[in-house]
Formats: sequence, structure tokens, C-alpha cells
Amino acid sequence: MSMSVSSAGLEGFALSLGLILALGPQNVFVLRQGLLRSHVFAVCLVCSLADASLIAAGVLGMGSILSGIEGAEFVIAIAAGAFLTGYGLLRIKSAMSPVGMTTEGEGESELGPTIGAALAFTFLNPHVYVDTLLLIGGASSRYLGDERLAFGIGAATASFVFFFSLGYGAKSLSDVLNKPEVWRVIDIGIACIMFVIAGAILLPHL
Repeated sequence: MSMSVSSAGLEGFALSLGLILALGPQNVFVLRQGLLRSHVFAVCLVCSLADASLIAAGVLGMGSILSGIEGAEFVIAIAAGAFLTGYGLLRIKSAMSPVGMTTEGEGESELGPTIGAALAFTFLNPHVYVDTLLLIGGASSRYLGDERLAFGIGAATASFVFFFSLGYGAKSLSDVLNKPEVWRVIDIGIACIMFVIAGAILLPHL
């Protein structure tokens, strides 16, 4: 694998992981199921596949469409850079007054409702469409061929790594993730990732 393909894959992985790390209901649901050891594999697999399908739609569909429009790359770069910078600033703001991840409540016990809840937490979240179809799809439009494929694979891989780590590491992670100071470090780390990727996207156009 060439260096450019590898770097594209790593950028996709880092961008996807940075976006998915944000505290949200889907992550809390996966963590809660992990804590209860209830259908952990099914929940992690469903959430990962759902995210991967949206990432594929963004990279193969939205990314391809945008890359074929003259002048779109510049507009995308500015928009993506601004969004990522703003997102990073929000994470820094969150780091100023961090809160722990709350996991109180009961998890789903039967497989059917559990999968339904996992799908709902994914597809009923409007942010997931911005993250996958627009942001990841738009960022992938800077690449062609194998590099775009590597970017998409990297982004999708981040979902699998994150959800399975969260689900199966829930018992050991729960005490840590309930500490606000840990989320301060996580949020600052996410902000740094967003700023670096924003710079990488904008640099060729400056």
C-alpha cells in the first residue's frame, strides 16, 4: 500500500473517530448494554454496520458527486474546514465544564427491541447524516480511486473499533468515563484531531 493511500486511510480513521467520540445517546446506549452484558455483540455490530453504510453512501455517493462538480472542491474545503474548526472549538468549550457519561437506567433485554433501539439511536440522530454523508463524504472528495476507498475503509473501521471497544470495555471503562476530568482530556484530544484535519483540508487551497 502506498504512502498516500495509507495516509488517506489514516485521515479517514482519525476524522471518523474524532466525530464518533462526541458524547451522544448512541454511545451511552452501547455503553449501557455493555455494562448490563446484554446483546453486546449484536448492538456493537448493528451500530458499526449502520455507520459503515452511511459512510459508504457518503464516500461513494456524495463524495463522487461533489468531486465531479467544478469548483466544488474549494467550497467543500472551506465548509469542511470551518465545520471542523467550529466542532473543535465546541469540544474545547465542553472541556471547560466537562460532565461524565451517565449510564443510569435499564437496557433492552430482548434481542428484537435491542436491535430496534440501536438502529433508532443511529438513524434518528440528525448529526449522523451531517457527519457521514456531508462531512466524511465531502472530505473524501479530495481523493480519487484507491485513496478514496482507503479513506472510506479507514472511516468505517473507526466505527467498528470504537463500538466494539466501548461495548466490550464497558465494565472497565464505566468508572473512568463517569469522571468529568477524563472527558476534559477526551474533548481536548478530539479538538486537536479536528484542527489538524481542518488544516490538512484547507492547506492546499491557501
